[in-house]
Amino acid sequence: MTTTVEVVSFGYDHQEQPEADIVIDARRLFRNPHRDPQMRHRTGLDRTVYDHVMATPGVTALIRHTVASALDLAAATGGPVVVGCGCVGGRHRSVAMARAIAAEVTMLGIGMGVAVKLHHRDVDKPVIQR
Repeated sequence: MTTTVEVVSFGYDHQEQPEADIVIDARRLFRNPHRDPQMRHRTGLDRTVYDHVMATPGVTALIRHTVASALDLAAATGGPVVVGCGCVGGRHRSVAMARAIAAEVTMLGIGMGVAVKLHHRDVDKPVIQR
């Protein structure tokens, strides 16, 4: 039986968070590329932004725990399971986290019959000015 883990990145300042079973709020404790003018207009799809976010202390442990929880839920319920990753604008931190989670679920979920869907809801929206 195949089930799905859907990973959605989003920005809290654009609209309501999507309905999700697990939500990561990356607004406070994650390194913020928005503060660097060289990265502000890039996204978590860019390698420099992705690496910047992934250098946040504790982020790999959070990814590991999130993936384990999503896979456990998928196995227990038959899925689908939705993981939401949010930051202020939905362009930097949430996108990087969603990418990392989706990659890890893809790697670990293959033998479990788990498919992954990755969606970046707000990555193409304008940069939030603060």
